[in-house]
Amino acid sequence: MVKIIWHYGEPPKDMQVRQVYAIVFDEYGRTMLKSEKVGDKLVYGMIGGTPETFDKDRIATLKREFLEEVNTSLKDPIYLVGYQIIEGDRDLPPYAQIRMVAMIDKIGKKQPDPDNGKISERILTTPEKAIKLLGWGESAEKPIMRAFEIAQEKFNLKLTNFEDEWL
Repeated sequence: MVKIIWHYGEPPKDMQVRQVYAIVFDEYGRTMLKSEKVGDKLVYGMIGGTPETFDKDRIATLKREFLEEVNTSLKDPIYLVGYQIIEGDRDLPPYAQIRMVAMIDKIGKKQPDPDNGKISERILTTPEKAIKLLGWGESAEKPIMRAFEIAQEKFNLKLTNFEDEWL
């Protein structure tokens, strides 16, 4: 069984960072999730992915993944000061998934992800509703609420639109 443990701060130096994800916001304070249909239900997810050897750093990984998965460019990505340790994932040693925060710069047309050919649906929604849609409990609540706090401080962000918007 996979065990996920949220931590604030940087991952241990000797722990591999296998995934970089971000909680991103539009100018109205809504966050973006991606979704895909699995059977008859929509499954929601955060956007991000695996660092590649050609990525200069975490920010490069994040920007590349957002363009590939949801054709969205970001501005001002910063480290969220948090990560989760994943234990029990197949035969892999424990690894870290980091969380970053950024503002949405530009949202392009939906297009296939070059890695898998899937076209993700995209929704802008409130942070509280994003937590519910993900259905991950604390693994979503802690990073999303911390990201919203950071966005309020760093980007002077305020939640002013409570309407969901499918893109």
